[in-house]
Amino acid sequence: MSGIVKVGIAGLGRMGRHHAENLAFRVRGVDLVAACSPLEAERDWAHDSLGVRRRYADYADLLADRDVDAVFLITPSSLHPAQIIAALRAGKHVFCEKPLSMALEECEAVEAEAARHPDLRVMIGFVRRFDASYQDAQQRIAGGAIGRPFLVRSETCDQNDPSGFFVRFAPTSGGIFVDMSVHDIDVARWLLGSPRATRVFATGTVAVHDGLKACGDVDNGVAICEFADGRMACFYASRTMAHGHETVTEIVGTGGRLTVGRDGRLNQVEIADAHGIRTLTTPTFYERFADAFLREDSYFIDSVRDGVTPSLTLADAKEATRIGIALRQSLEERRMVEL
Repeated sequence: MSGIVKVGIAGLGRMGRHHAENLAFRVRGVDLVAACSPLEAERDWAHDSLGVRRRYADYADLLADRDVDAVFLITPSSLHPAQIIAALRAGKHVFCEKPLSMALEECEAVEAEAARHPDLRVMIGFVRRFDASYQDAQQRIAGGAIGRPFLVRSETCDQNDPSGFFVRFAPTSGGIFVDMSVHDIDVARWLLGSPRATRVFATGTVAVHDGLKACGDVDNGVAICEFADGRMACFYASRTMAHGHETVTEIVGTGGRLTVGRDGRLNQVEIADAHGIRTLTTPTFYERFADAFLREDSYFIDSVRDGVTPSLTLADAKEATRIGIALRQSLEERRMVEL
C-alpha cells in the first residue's frame, strides 16, 4: 500500500499508552484513527490526549471499521491468539505485543492463519531487536567480531514493586519465564543465529512476594537452554531489584566477548558523596527501551506501507514461546525438559 497507514489500537493500559502516543505523535506515515478499550476512562483518554475520534468498547467493532488498515494489540497475553486471528480474517495487518501466546498450539494456529493471508503483515513485539545497542552487537557478531558465538548470558531484572501489581497479574501472565525471559530467549536466538532448542532446565524462588506461591510462580528464576548445534544460553529473571531496572546480555565467542547494558545506567552521570560513588539507574524497562519501542512501531508501519514481510517472524515468536513454556514446565516439575 502507499500513503498513510490508518491504525486502530486495542488496549490502552500501561504499555498501550506508550504505543498510542508513538503512533499519534512520533511515527511518520501513520494516522491513529481508532482506539478500543472496555474501560470508558481509557477511551476518554484516547480522545482527550490523542484526539482519537472513533472509540470502541468492543474489539469486534474496531475490526468492522473499514477505515482501519492495521491494528496494534496491546492487550492481555491470553487474548493475543484469538485477536490476531480475528484481525487477519477481517483483513487487517497486525502488530501484537509479546508473547504470541502462552500455549504452543495457539502459536501454530496463528501461524497457519497468517499463511492464509500472505498479503497481510503480522509482527510480534520483541523490542530488543530494535534497540540500537543490540542491533550493533548483532551486526558485529554477524561480521565475525567475536569469532563463532556459542554462549549467551542474559538477564531481565525489574525494580521491586511493593504494590503487588504483578502478583495480581501473575495468574494470567504465563509465569516469569514466558512473561519476562521471553525477551532474553528471543534475543539469545537472534544473536546466536536462530538455533533450535533441544533441552532446558529452570529453577526459581519466591524471595519477596509470597502471593506468587498460589499460582506456582516465582519472583526470581534461573534457566539454562541447550541448542541443537551445541550453543548455550543462561537466563536470569528478577522482579525484586532494589535499585531499578537492568537488562544485561553477554555474548561469548571463540574470539572474544560482547556485553550490552552492563550496568543499567540511566545516563553517564556519576555521583560521589558521603554515601560513596554511584550512578542513576533506569527505573523501568520503558525508560531503557523507549527509543527501541519507537523504532519497532515505525518498522512495522513501514513494512505495511512498503509491502515487506517483517524480518521478525511468527516462527521466531513461536520458538521463543516454545522455550518459555518448556522452562515453565521445568520449574513446575523440577526436572530437565527435552524439546
